[in-house]
Amino acid sequence: MKTPKTCIVVLNWNGARDTVACLGSIFRANDLSTVVLVVDNGSSDGSPDMILEAFPGTEMLRLPSNLGYAAGNNAGFRRAEEMQAGYVVFLNNDTLVEGNFSLPLVDLLENNTDAGIAVPKICYLGNPRKIWYAGGQVRLLTGLVRHVGIRREDGPEYSRPGTTDYATGCCIAMRCGDFRRAGGFDEGFGMYAEDVDLSLRVRAMGLNIRYVPSSKVLHRVSASLGGKRLKKLRRQSAGLFRLFLKHRAWSAFMLYPLLLPFRLAVSAFFHVDAKERVSGRESI
Repeated sequence: MKTPKTCIVVLNWNGARDTVACLGSIFRANDLSTVVLVVDNGSSDGSPDMILEAFPGTEMLRLPSNLGYAAGNNAGFRRAEEMQAGYVVFLNNDTLVEGNFSLPLVDLLENNTDAGIAVPKICYLGNPRKIWYAGGQVRLLTGLVRHVGIRREDGPEYSRPGTTDYATGCCIAMRCGDFRRAGGFDEGFGMYAEDVDLSLRVRAMGLNIRYVPSSKVLHRVSASLGGKRLKKLRRQSAGLFRLFLKHRAWSAFMLYPLLLPFRLAVSAFFHVDAKERVSGRESI
């Protein structure tokens, strides 16, 4: 196999239909310098065989059990290093990409030595004109962690490239060397906040995170009601408290619980329960 310049890691867990659709969108515009690696996170539904039937010859790493988002992607990264890729892109399987989405991300990293992570514009698959992620804000003093532009109509203000506070785990592009130096994803995070943690560690290395709106990804986000919002909020909170502890954000321990009723009210208003089928991980 020819040494790839870029390895796109797509994590699958019992989600063959989503993964096949995702791969189809990638392969329509993929170039020969990029290899796509599917990491199967111990699926029990026959996903690997279904994916290989749809795309014979696909690079696949089969894990014996569901290791979760962080460990599954770390395993994919190790395989990317074995292939001697220079760049790695972690992409959720419940996405569709537009054009050769990885090219602007890798170009940004190639031409900006101060950039450690490149992230695309991400819109809702059900409404491609509505923003899901156009950058991220982190305020460890108050415990604020949120997407920029979420649920707003796309427009010129979300099409300007620049630096941002954190990258969403839905799609992250990095140099393999930087990901290794940062220590990869922290596998101690059960769900949520491992992407924020990685971003903070990359920034602590003196690198910045760049939002690249010329790269666009569509994310399948579903809406639902009921108790799932509470379950999701509990999981988000557990991840964020681990983040606050790790990064010594003591004030956030006091302020975040005080803001929980407001967060729950906002969640109820928008009726959003964004579930990402990549190892049981849910999105923000």
